[in-house]
Amino acid sequence: MAEGFRFSHRLKVRYSEIDGQKIVFNAHYLTYLDVAITEYFQEGLEMDVMSLAEQGEFDFVVAKTTLEYKGSARLNDWLNVWCRTSKIGNSSMTMEFQIIREEESTPLLEAEIIYVSYNPLTQMKQPVPGFVRERIEKFEGKELTK
Repeated sequence: MAEGFRFSHRLKVRYSEIDGQKIVFNAHYLTYLDVAITEYFQEGLEMDVMSLAEQGEFDFVVAKTTLEYKGSARLNDWLNVWCRTSKIGNSSMTMEFQIIREEESTPLLEAEIIYVSYNPLTQMKQPVPGFVRERIEKFEGKELTK
């Protein structure tokens, strides 16, 4: 378990994700993070973001991504993608991630992604809804507004 993280999603590296060096091609790590954030909302927070987006209540888009590669995953590795919300602003949420090979403790990748709360009906950013903020803070076990 990654220290300070309450949620992870497990996935296996597939053949189509490796490159000529027989390691995961760097862009696929973004896909792994995207899968994990989707599961964080669906499984961890028990929120149906698709329905919320269709109703115009809440969705989120990427504003900034920072990746720090520390190692390489290989074909058939089982990976745990850990994610947590570290900060909630007025209209943004900062998420932290670690990707760790199963049975190991050292991250292969550390990432920070800033998401902006977005209304798909108006196609404009919006404040993070109170019910989303409350659900995240309850799940994470602490106040995240700064």
